This record gives sequence, structure tokens and C-alpha cells, in this order.
Amino acid sequence: MLTKAAAGLGFFISLFSPTTVGAKELSYHSFPSIDGGSVDTSQWQGKPYLVINTASRCGFTKQYAGMQELYNKYRYQGLGMIAVPSNDFNQELSSNAEVKNFCELNFGIDMPMSETISVKGQNAHPFYKDVKNQSGFVPKWNFNKILIGVDGKVAGTWGSLTKPLALDLIRAIEQELAVSH
Repeated sequence: MLTKAAAGLGFFISLFSPTTVGAKELSYHSFPSIDGGSVDTSQWQGKPYLVINTASRCGFTKQYAGMQELYNKYRYQGLGMIAVPSNDFNQELSSNAEVKNFCELNFGIDMPMSETISVKGQNAHPFYKDVKNQSGFVPKWNFNKILIGVDGKVAGTWGSLTKPLALDLIRAIEQELAVSH
């Protein structure tokens, strides 16, 4: 019983806690774009970028509004950002068209967004496999945030309970943006 309680507490803490690691640079990755074509992380070479796994039917879905606000505030300063819908936690709509429509109508999302992909396990997108290999981080739920620094390394990870406009996340982004200028 204590083990289950400890595991539950660990999961809860991981939703809040930022993790910072040092390792080798990540490879560049291409995500299939929900708009057609692809979103290639090489466009952000030498700039920080934030990757957030999302789901339309999640209790954290309202974070889309904060994500868009964060994107609007920092995109012209050099921050790259991509929303990555995933059904790994069984909370995403059934088609990419539904996801795109939901996000545009409800939150005015215009940031880059991938098609629905896997973020954990054997079928995880290569970006998430590289993040796991570099930092040990695997999304435990929807709306996990991964900041890739100007050096191409994982600069930090944050769980679902960390809102996009949280001070510690903004500080990390601003620190990376300062290095990129």
C-alpha cells in the first residue's frame, strides 16, 4: 500500500517539477504538420523551442490559451513552439481535422501543430525517443513541456500542472532567448 501511495506521490510531483539535464545535442526532427507538410526543428537551430504534447479532451486542455499567449509573446523574439496532439492517454479527438478545428475555434491556435502522434513507448515519435535517451524524460500525461535550448539540448521539462505562463518556465525561456541574441 505504501508503494502505491509513494508511486502516486511521485507521479503528482512529476506533474509540477521542472527537470534540467545536460547531455548531447538532439538531432533535428520533422513532425507531420496538421496543416499538411511538416514542421522541422532545424528551423530553430540556435534558438530555443518548446514542444508540448496535447489532447483536446483533457482536463488540462484550457492550457491551449496560455500556450497561444506564450507563443504570441515570444515568437518574434525567436522562440519556436510546437503543439503535439497525442492520443497516448486516450483523450484526443478521432481525426486531425477535428483537432485542428477544435483548437482554432476554441483557442485561436496559430502556432505550429503536428498531426496526432505517439509521445511514449515503442511507437513514440523519434523526437520523444531522443529526449528520453538524452534526459530520461517521458511524458506521463498530456501537456508536458520540453524546452530545447539554443545548444540543441534539453534545457528543462515540466509536467502537466505547470501552466504555459508559469514563472519558472518563462524564466527558462527568457534565459535561453538571452543566450540566442
